Amino acid sequence: MTKVSEIVENKNKISKSDVRDKYFIKDLENITGIKAHTIRIWEQRYNILEPKRTDTAVRYYEEDDLKFILNVAILNRNGYKISKLAKLTREEIAKKCLSISETSPEYESQINALTSAMLEFDEREFNKILSINILKMEMENCMIEIIFPFLSHVGVLWSAGSIHPAHEHFITNLIRQRLYVSIDNLAAHPSIGTQKFLLFVPSGEPHDIGLLFANYILRARGYEVIYLGTGLPIEDLNNIFKVHDPNYIFTSLTSMNSELPTQIYINAIAKSWPNKEIYITGPQVNKRNDLKMPENVVKVENPTHFIQLVDELVK
Repeated sequence: MTKVSEIVENKNKISKSDVRDKYFIKDLENITGIKAHTIRIWEQRYNILEPKRTDTAVRYYEEDDLKFILNVAILNRNGYKISKLAKLTREEIAKKCLSISETSPEYESQINALTSAMLEFDEREFNKILSINILKMEMENCMIEIIFPFLSHVGVLWSAGSIHPAHEHFITNLIRQRLYVSIDNLAAHPSIGTQKFLLFVPSGEPHDIGLLFANYILRARGYEVIYLGTGLPIEDLNNIFKVHDPNYIFTSLTSMNSELPTQIYINAIAKSWPNKEIYITGPQVNKRNDLKMPENVVKVENPTHFIQLVDELVK
């Protein structure tokens, strides 16, 4: 996986095939949440944007236009009228937007501000926004209210082709770093005899932010955690069980893995450890209604649901 420092240092050296130089109105709608019809009205009434045209007369926007309209969207959602914003320079709008992102408690504004920093590969700004919100809300609430909704938004943008995979790599590495720091800063330590969780994602699964958050939640509540990370073959887990014998298992399926169908995977882990309670989550589980959960497997709908389940265990 590309290192954050490499992305930042080389963001101006990425080939043209890797970076969008044209954004169409549907991209603006996807990224800002403003309907294409509304953007066109703003253009006609207030000259808020002036799109360029391709050789075939298709309207498009450049990266600076995208950043600008995203700032406009943030301010508009915080009570600024378009008629007033149209009279300001882009620099003035950017300054007002920065002030909003630092003080506004509205989650959507924070998500838009993170999106803007992501588009610019602005590591300092992205980290500053995270720091402010973690300080205000603490890590647990920040993850639930801002970071996970932001990641869902990024997933939609990636699927729609509105951003490049480099953007996703950039922000997931920064979020991952924050989670590692938060886990290291936990004062709680498991006591002797504390129940034990085993956390892992299987081979072919590169995503571990949900797993890291589960690690944080469990350690914060005093559980002992064996964190194995990503890409672990299910066969290797048997050796871990022989030595450590965890009480619970937590795993996540985010990406489609054609070599390991979801139902077969669920059945396999349930059969391998029939006396253990297994928690499983991720889009490949939660977005399907046809999956059958064995008796010892619990489907975790979302991070809040996992916290509820863990808190019930504490009781």
